[in-house]
Amino acid sequence: MSDIKIIALGGVRENGKNLYIAEVNDSIFVLDAGLKYPENDQLGVDMVIPNLDYLIENKNRIQGIFLTHGHADAIGALPFILQHVRVPVFGSELTIELARLVVKNNDATKKFKDFHIVDSDTEIEFGDAVISFFKTTHSIPESLGVVVGTDQGNIVYTGDFKFDQAASSLYQTDFRRLSEIGREGVLALLSDSANADSNVQIASEAEVGLEIDHVISNWEGRIIVAAVASNLARIQQVFDAAAENGRRVVLTGFDAENIVRTAIRLKKLRVSDEKLMVKPKDMSRFEDHELIILETGRMGEPINGLSKMSIGRHRYVQIKDGDLVYIVTTPSIAKEAVVARVENMIYKAGGRVKLITQNLRVSGHANGRDLQLMMNLLQPKYLFPIQGEYRELQAHADLAQEIGILPENIYIMKRGDIMVLEKDGFFHQGGVPAGDVMIDGNAIGDVGNIVLRDRKVLSEDGIFIVAITVNKKEKKIISKAKINTRGFVYVKKSRDILRESADIVNKTVEEYLAQDSFDWSDLKSAVRDEVSKYLFDQTKRRPAILPVVMEVR
Repeated sequence: MSDIKIIALGGVRENGKNLYIAEVNDSIFVLDAGLKYPENDQLGVDMVIPNLDYLIENKNRIQGIFLTHGHADAIGALPFILQHVRVPVFGSELTIELARLVVKNNDATKKFKDFHIVDSDTEIEFGDAVISFFKTTHSIPESLGVVVGTDQGNIVYTGDFKFDQAASSLYQTDFRRLSEIGREGVLALLSDSANADSNVQIASEAEVGLEIDHVISNWEGRIIVAAVASNLARIQQVFDAAAENGRRVVLTGFDAENIVRTAIRLKKLRVSDEKLMVKPKDMSRFEDHELIILETGRMGEPINGLSKMSIGRHRYVQIKDGDLVYIVTTPSIAKEAVVARVENMIYKAGGRVKLITQNLRVSGHANGRDLQLMMNLLQPKYLFPIQGEYRELQAHADLAQEIGILPENIYIMKRGDIMVLEKDGFFHQGGVPAGDVMIDGNAIGDVGNIVLRDRKVLSEDGIFIVAITVNKKEKKIISKAKINTRGFVYVKKSRDILRESADIVNKTVEEYLAQDSFDWSDLKSAVRDEVSKYLFDQTKRRPAILPVVMEVR
C-alpha cells in the first residue's frame, strides 16, 4: 500500500495562489503553480507567490508540475519554481503556450524547454502513480482536471471549474469521463470552492454573450471594455459583438496582445476578419462609434488602467464625454472599494459605467449546486475543499454533508498542513513552510511585514528627516539640526513645530554626547524617540522618522 500525503502550499483560506502537492511514496506531483495579486494593504507589491522552500528542498523527488489552465492563479508562480527546480511541466496546448510566455518573460527561466502537451486521453505512468486528465469548463479554453491514480484510489484535483450546459466545444465538461473516474474509485477530491457560498444560478456563457452584444449594439459612442486578459471566453464574446455591430477592437495591454495572438494562432479564439483588430496608434482613423477599446491592464488587471484613463495618464486613451466603460469582469471583494472609486473618476471625466454583474450573475467557478453535482459524480471518500476563503471552504464542507459525506471525512486545511493517509482517514502530521512570498519588481521575498508596515506609515503619515553633524571626539555639535519632511505637515504653516523639533534634536544630542559611552545606533534611537513623542503630542500622527547623524573628524 502506498504512502500518501496531501499538502497545500497555497490556495486554501485565500483566493488564488493555487499550489497543491500529492505525494505517493517518494514521488511528488505538483498540481498548479499559481500566484495571487496583492491585497490593498500590500503596498507596492506586484504579486504574491507561495513559499517554495519545501519544493526546493525535495526537488529530486518531484515528478512534474501539472497545470489545469492558463490563468495567473494556476501558472503565475511557474518561473519562480523553475529557477530552482527543473522538472517537466504538463498541460493542454493553450495552457502550455501561455505558460511558455510566463516562463520566457523571466530571465532565469527563458531557456526552459521541458513542456509537454496533454489532453483528456493522455495517461502518464510514473513509478508510484498514473496521471490522467479530464475536461472541465472554465473561462479559458482547454481547462483540465488532474487525476493522480494510486493503488488506494484516485486523488482528483478539479482546478477551477463550473458546469455550463451551453458551453461550446472548447469549454465543455466531459461528464462521461467524470463518471468513469467516479466508478474507478476516488480516494480524495480536491475541489474548487471559490463560489461555494452561493446557490444563485450562474449565467451561461450563451446568456453572457447575448448581454454583451445587447449593450454594445445599444451604445452610440466609444466603448471601453474592461476585462481580464486571460478570460478568453469573455474576449471571444467581445470580438463576436464587435463583428456583429461593425466595430473594431483595439488592444491596449501588452498581456492582452500576447494572449490573444497566441489564442488566435492556436485557433482557440475565433476572429472573423483580421481587420477586426486595430493597433492603438491607428485609433484616430476611426469614428467613436466604430471602436471598442479592450483594456486589460498590466498583468491582466484592468481597473488600474481605467483609473489612468480617467485622469489622462494612460498611454493611449483618455476617457471623454460619450464614452461607455463596460466592466465585464467580476471584481474580487478586496477590489470593490477600488472599483467604486474608479467609477467616480470615470463619471468625473465624462464617461458612463456599466458592470456586467448589474444584470447577470457571472463567475468562472461552480456554485453550491454544481459542487454537489461534482461530488455526486465522483463519489469521493474524502473531501478537501480548496481555492477559497475560509467561509467558502466551510460552505463547501456543509454542502458535502448535505449529500451524505461524513464530517470526519472532510478536511479544511491551512497552508502548509501535511495530511497523511492512515487506516481510518487522513490525519494532520506537522507542516511545511507556507507563508506568502512577495514579489516587488525584481526582488523576491525581501518585502516582509516590517517593510509593508513602513510603507503604510509613509503612505499615511509621511516621513520626517532630521540631519545633524557632530564631532564625536570633541563631543560637540558642529552643525545644528536641520529638518526636512514630506507627506507629514504643510511646512509653511508648521514652522513652529519644525523649529521646536530641531531644538529637541539639538538638546537630545548634546545630552547624549555628555555621556561616557557612545553608540551611533543608541544616539539615533534617542533622537527618534524624543522627536516621535513631541510630534505625536502636537499632531496625533506618527510619521516615519529618519535621523541622519554625520560625523566630522
